[in-house]
Amino acid sequence: MLIPKKVKHRKWQKGRSRKRNVETRGIDLNYGNFGLKALESKWISSAQIEAARKAISGKLKKEGRFWIRIFPDKPVTKRPPEVTMGGGKGSVDHYVFPVRAGRILFEIDINKPEIAKEALRLAGHKLPIKTKIVSK
Repeated sequence: MLIPKKVKHRKWQKGRSRKRNVETRGIDLNYGNFGLKALESKWISSAQIEAARKAISGKLKKEGRFWIRIFPDKPVTKRPPEVTMGGGKGSVDHYVFPVRAGRILFEIDINKPEIAKEALRLAGHKLPIKTKIVSK
């Protein structure tokens, strides 16, 4: 699974929800002909990204190339079960990427559009958000 090698701060604060909940960066296809675009905002964990990556690579086999346009670098902490209040913040449990609507998550470059669309459809089912397949 994807985790950062080195981080500036081990634990982050949650952050606040933004007024504009649409993405302004990473909204265009840069590498491939087809892409998977997020239509909702949510945190996507490294396990979910890995599941989608396996779905895409399994469908593409050796044809074409694909790119993961997101990387989970936000640490999420968790306290052990049945621990009382106080005692500080819990230890880092997993990493997430906060996705906002409009972000391109995956890109595929292949000459066969039916394979690309099927691979991206399978990957979209692995993610906790609504997605849309876009093309150039």
